[in-house]
Amino acid sequence: MQINDFVKKNDPQDQFSVLKNSYKQIESAWNNNPQFKNLGKPDVNKIIISGLGGSAISADLLKNYLQHDLKIPLITNRDYFLPAFADRKTLVIVSSYSGNTEETISVFKQAISKKCRIVAVASGGVISELAKKNKIPLITIEPGFQPRYALGLSFFTLLKLLQSMKLIPKEDKNVSQIKNLWKKKGMDLSEENNAALSIAEMLVGHVPIIYSAEGSTSAVGYRFKCQLNENSKMHAFHNSIPEMNHNEIIGWETFREKNLRTKVITILDTGYHPQVKKRFKIVTELIHKSGAGVVELKSSQKNFKERIMDLIYLIDWITFYLAVLRGFDPSEIDYIHELKNRLG
Repeated sequence: MQINDFVKKNDPQDQFSVLKNSYKQIESAWNNNPQFKNLGKPDVNKIIISGLGGSAISADLLKNYLQHDLKIPLITNRDYFLPAFADRKTLVIVSSYSGNTEETISVFKQAISKKCRIVAVASGGVISELAKKNKIPLITIEPGFQPRYALGLSFFTLLKLLQSMKLIPKEDKNVSQIKNLWKKKGMDLSEENNAALSIAEMLVGHVPIIYSAEGSTSAVGYRFKCQLNENSKMHAFHNSIPEMNHNEIIGWETFREKNLRTKVITILDTGYHPQVKKRFKIVTELIHKSGAGVVELKSSQKNFKERIMDLIYLIDWITFYLAVLRGFDPSEIDYIHELKNRLG
């Protein structure tokens, strides 16, 4: 059976086309939103981006992407509570694609009462209503996607927001290059035989364990883990180097394939600290010695920002193909819906 047959059979909501056209989300987020105007440069000394799921991973990715550019701390908040240190000098970005994430709504209300500098990002819902009611700047993003398939909208909206507030240098050139990259890769990765499909085929029947580098590609590794959970309907695990070298590495001393059928995926980059590169090399050798297989993911793009977004796009395709190969609908998230219904 050809991959197109698996897609037709198991992708009734056509996330295949959503992925292929993801570059259009960049255009939508970057070029077509007049709400970015007149935000001004805020008098703040820290940034909190509050969100869950795809909104939170966009914030994590932003920290990796801007590791050399952002001069004030950026914290991702995945909670019902606003951190105690939030105050009038804190920029709080409440980000919820649906606008109805209950944890983010809770934080929004606390940020209002603490008189933080707030900007809301949503496609509608309660978040949008609260922003309008309290005369808080609102960036309305394009609706109609499942949140995890809308990373292009969420991430590039956050990036444009920080640029508009003059908290980071101009990103227009990088964004244009990434848009063109996603457009080209969308065509390449939607062909019958492609790199993402080959990796997905290697992962069938295995539990993926993903290792990335702290502060550099940690968001890529965590995104991969989450997309394997939601898209591919499977357990996956993630840790970052060097932290993994201080604890989890010992688990490989007693690894037995019959107890855990796994494939290790290492996220590599030429820009890593020299010691981190050595750590990946040694860890890979030890994992091979234990008998587990290792798959290396790396991008050949020249610019780090392009490389990290190249990898993000690749793993979305890998997890999509892994879902349909395993006979699962990459859109279905029944347990999340059941959980929300039971929470009431």
